[in-house]
Amino acid sequence: MSSQGDSGIANPSSFLEVSGAEAAQHVREIRNQTSASDFLLLGFSAHPGQQPLLFTLFLGMYLLTVVGNLLIILAIGSDQQLHTPMYFFLANLSFVDTCFTCTIVPKVLGNILTWHHTISHTGCLVQMYFFMALTLLDDFLLAVMAYDRYVAICLPLRYTTVMCPQRCLLLVAASWLCSHLLAFSLTLLMSQFSFCASHAIPHFFCDLLPLLKLACSDTQIFQVMMFAEAALSGVVPLTCVLVSYAHIIHTILRVPSAGGKHKVFSTCGSHLTVVTLFYGTVFLVYFQPSSSYSADTGMVASVVYTVVTPMLNPIIYSLRNRDMKGALCKLLGWERCSIP
Repeated sequence: MSSQGDSGIANPSSFLEVSGAEAAQHVREIRNQTSASDFLLLGFSAHPGQQPLLFTLFLGMYLLTVVGNLLIILAIGSDQQLHTPMYFFLANLSFVDTCFTCTIVPKVLGNILTWHHTISHTGCLVQMYFFMALTLLDDFLLAVMAYDRYVAICLPLRYTTVMCPQRCLLLVAASWLCSHLLAFSLTLLMSQFSFCASHAIPHFFCDLLPLLKLACSDTQIFQVMMFAEAALSGVVPLTCVLVSYAHIIHTILRVPSAGGKHKVFSTCGSHLTVVTLFYGTVFLVYFQPSSSYSADTGMVASVVYTVVTPMLNPIIYSLRNRDMKGALCKLLGWERCSIP
């Protein structure tokens, strides 16, 4: 282990053979060697014996996420029947989920594989920026998709007029612009903070609240701004989702046939599932005072919305959607693909 301690990088071929005691000692060595400008991502290093299992799980989920979302994008782009507002928004969501996962998971895999848990101050802020921007973008896109379903179900005769291509592009462009502006403002403020002697982040990536707890500067203005932006980017889109689905449910209840109700519900079930997963974990982590933040709870919830949810989105949207399954079968060349 002495040669590995000098470089901070273990030999990948012996990765699975490192004992728990040696791994813990190596992490301590890295902590001692971390420069004053670097952060140490502790991640899951408190349980070094579980590193091989964690590496396998994260790698598997990462590959499924990237492949699944890229297949969704390619299927929508290659099938003319899917060139509609609903699938345009879904393609954007899949692209964002792919970028979102690529912002977090490759660094996690590198940390587990090489035992090199440090990240530079600039790298940490850049990762935090893209993480926040893409999270907010997911948030806005889910609200836009709920509005699209509201217009399609409650105002079907006006759907083509209301959800015209120009308006769809405007909604997506506004989502991108707002999410990046909000993320940039918080990142800019965070870059002005000085941090205490301990730069160890009890997380597997540079998240906002763990970094905030390490700051020695006065963070009151930052916290006020953070909660204001959380209300703007969290409560407002969620309210849009809830109001849209309140109208949708009211409309569905007026449909006379059970078959008609089931058909309308089936078009919204996938979106509702994704919304529940996303908002449930995000609210658990971020809508609480930073003083009461729990690293363990935050880490578990973060795994759900940074890794699990982006992986499940393609599965949720394709399994319950006949048109999407047909487009995927055509894309993959499965001529005899049965579509229930």
